[in-house]
Amino acid sequence: MDAAPLTVGLLHPGAMGAAVGAALVRGGVEVVWASAGRSEATRARADEAGLVDLGTVAALVEHAHVVVSVCPPHAAFETATQAAAFTGIYVDANAVSPGTVRRVAAAVPHARFVDGALIGSPPVNGGGTRIYLSGDGSGLVAELFAGTALEARVVEGGIGSASALKMAYAAWTKGAGALLLTARELARAEGVEDDLLAEWAHSLPQLGDQVVSAERSAATKGWRWVGEMDEIAMAMRETGLPDGFHRAAAQTYAHYPRPRH
Repeated sequence: MDAAPLTVGLLHPGAMGAAVGAALVRGGVEVVWASAGRSEATRARADEAGLVDLGTVAALVEHAHVVVSVCPPHAAFETATQAAAFTGIYVDANAVSPGTVRRVAAAVPHARFVDGALIGSPPVNGGGTRIYLSGDGSGLVAELFAGTALEARVVEGGIGSASALKMAYAAWTKGAGALLLTARELARAEGVEDDLLAEWAHSLPQLGDQVVSAERSAATKGWRWVGEMDEIAMAMRETGLPDGFHRAAAQTYAHYPRPRH
């Protein structure tokens, strides 16, 4: 595998997945995907990213040397079961807890499993998005991204380490956003929203931009973060830490509907 060009199979090209695939394509890697059961919007993203359609997951698994899964957290396990017979390197790059990623690894028992974690926006020009990798095969996967818009970093510690890093990082970034939104909603419900905003501007001026950013992000992506908050809560429970805050954050983001395209 090391001597020949590798083909990467992508499951499935959503906004982040398509950008990851496009980064690899621009780096000279052949990236394939499976259109069966996918929407027209997904097909359009895949075409724009330069991905090669093999039709079915079965054909993708047979053709690819490396499979990269980028999907909503709740779908990570099911996506892996579709590739249960895969014998190459399987990269789960989803926002899931260490416990979940270990269960996902068990669903692809014949593969070399790499735990992956994406931090940042969909990669376009480089420098702002990283993929952390842990487990057997991480070095080879990192080499695939060398010179692309996505910076790869290897984390020591085996399967679960990259996911643990992602959970800890998002626990603050997206959790803090949920707390800001909830605080403002409390003030709005009690009729003191303008007073709160004025006090924030006076004593915590940095919160002005942060709450605007939190509202914008929640309106467009909050529906996707419900599962991620649930996974963070699970990670907290798995290590004996309180999980209530992130269960509440999931409820906050659940109020934001999925945007229509």
